[in-house]
Amino acid sequence: MRELPADLFQSWLHSYEEDHDDVTVHRPADHPFPPARGRRGMEFAPDGTFLDHPVGRGDAPDTVRGRWRQVGDRRVEVSFEDGRAGRVLEIVRCDADVLEVRTPAA
Repeated sequence: MRELPADLFQSWLHSYEEDHDDVTVHRPADHPFPPARGRRGMEFAPDGTFLDHPVGRGDAPDTVRGRWRQVGDRRVEVSFEDGRAGRVLEIVRCDADVLEVRTPAA
């Protein structure tokens, strides 16, 4: 099994303007995004910690703690501490400037 790219381990925000086909595009949190009413985000840490940042009340970001684990070549499974449903993410592309992911059909 191949290792995940080191660039994955940072904070990412959803760049929904760039989504294409079935791929969602994320950019580093310090990317110069155009104005938006809140942006979802996520963070991967090398120790398996995952933080999901859904848009909360008043368009403010929220944080939901979880864990990630590699389950295949360029695939990670995410589970959450609060019991909500997890998901599998296929990493289509990842470098320091962009993270593109697909959620495979179950």
